[in-house]
Amino acid sequence: MPLEIVRNDITKMNVDAIVNAANTELKMGGGVCGAIFRAAGASELQEACDKIGGCKVGEAVITDGFKVAAKHIIHTPGPIWQGGSKQEAVQLKASYANSLELAQNYQCKSIAFPLISTGIYGYPKEEALQLAVSAISSFLFHHDDMLVYLVVFDKKSFGLSKKLFTSIHQYIDEHYVEEVESTFSSRRNERYVLEQLHDIEIMQQDVMEEENNSLVNLLEQLDEPFSVQLLRLIDEKGMTDVEAYKRANVDRRLFSKIRNRVDYTPAKKTAIAFAIALKLNLEETEELLTTAGYTLSHSSKFDVIIEFFIKQANYDIHEINEALFAFDQPLLGA
Repeated sequence: MPLEIVRNDITKMNVDAIVNAANTELKMGGGVCGAIFRAAGASELQEACDKIGGCKVGEAVITDGFKVAAKHIIHTPGPIWQGGSKQEAVQLKASYANSLELAQNYQCKSIAFPLISTGIYGYPKEEALQLAVSAISSFLFHHDDMLVYLVVFDKKSFGLSKKLFTSIHQYIDEHYVEEVESTFSSRRNERYVLEQLHDIEIMQQDVMEEENNSLVNLLEQLDEPFSVQLLRLIDEKGMTDVEAYKRANVDRRLFSKIRNRVDYTPAKKTAIAFAIALKLNLEETEELLTTAGYTLSHSSKFDVIIEFFIKQANYDIHEINEALFAFDQPLLGA
């Protein structure tokens, strides 16, 4: 199953397990840790943690969820940032990996993470986000039976690269606004268009008769549907089905529907996710989208952001989703 980035309160996530950014003593702390303790019931959760005794940095332990919606709480102490020279990245990656393995051992089908170590522990948010996404996506590539959420409470805690954010923002300004302006300019031609309507109406009867005669021929020459073109492209790119839907951040069950139903029409974000997974260029992406009845438009910020990444030949779907999240747009896949 895929990775989703969501803006929410982690204590309210309806999942099998939530992850607590714990301290090594497993004591109630501040930030995410304090919020989880309060939501679960501080005394009950503290008692359960005291029985465990403690946990080393990068390792993970598990308790009941008590009063939170999740069945389990996984506790993992992330590293304190010391400039990056003290194996912090290795330790932080271990926190995610060990938490995921523990969740797998407890048959969890869904799990929600905070951005570990980015609070009072001071880990740089951009680096922490990239490492979290890398560790989670690496796990999911070998385990497709778990849905993983990366929970961000607000945008201030979200570490999208300032350089990337600025580049995307400039691209949107240059293309999205341009489309709005061209639409405005076209309205000045409305009078001319209206003047042509009378002539068009006169021509319609003859055209309709001709179209009715050619309709049968058109139906016999339909282009291949989305599912057929997608499966053909997967083969042409030398990918397996599993590689394709995992790179697209798409659930296995959804891919099964696409494969087994020739007439299946996916959501636009799903179709684009497969274009990204297959590393299609802009023209190829448009061709695939057309089979599902979609196109890219400069009147949509979502579409402009997708176009930006494709033109940059950046097909990292998680980085694209980070950008879409930062601009309040729907995420790909999932």
